[in-house]
Amino acid sequence: MINIIEDIKISELKDTKFVHPIKVTFNQNGKNKSWEAVRSHDSVAILLYHKEKDSFLLVKQFRMPVYLNDNSKTFTYELCAGLLDKNKSIEEIVVEEIDEECGYKVDIKNIQKVTSFFTNVGISGGCQHLYFAVIDESMKIHDGGGINDEQIELFFLPINQSEEFIFDESKAKTPGLIFSFYWFLKNKKALGF
Repeated sequence: MINIIEDIKISELKDTKFVHPIKVTFNQNGKNKSWEAVRSHDSVAILLYHKEKDSFLLVKQFRMPVYLNDNSKTFTYELCAGLLDKNKSIEEIVVEEIDEECGYKVDIKNIQKVTSFFTNVGISGGCQHLYFAVIDESMKIHDGGGINDEQIELFFLPINQSEEFIFDESKAKTPGLIFSFYWFLKNKKALGF
């Protein structure tokens, strides 16, 4: 995937849809403090293991905040993920995200909760719910790629390359992805792989 990024303009954030910047003032142990934060939605992320390919299925996409921090990073490697911004159960959103981003139909009974953790604790403190699912080609229903203008590319990472991938700093990736690989490798035998 080649990304050509042009005409970047930075402006004040107004009339927001997904994040809401705020300033919080408070007193902690007798000392007045203030903190700049962002209110945002919690999210789900799913580690997908493709059993026929013995690979993790990841998504690659352009992330402007990462690019602004390091313009050599024109895309990130991530787990299939999405916001909890619909009136559905977390598990229903997990199934929907796997379909939209990756093009696989996974039955809700075949997703496994791994854990939940907080992300961006100094900025938004959002909670991410991590799930795991096994996929194969019989579950493929379309090419994936996301909805609207997401421009998501699918990337299969062979399991035997996952430890090297974790420490490859040339690839932008999230802590949730790194943790999910650790979880899988630690529990591989218990999971039956």
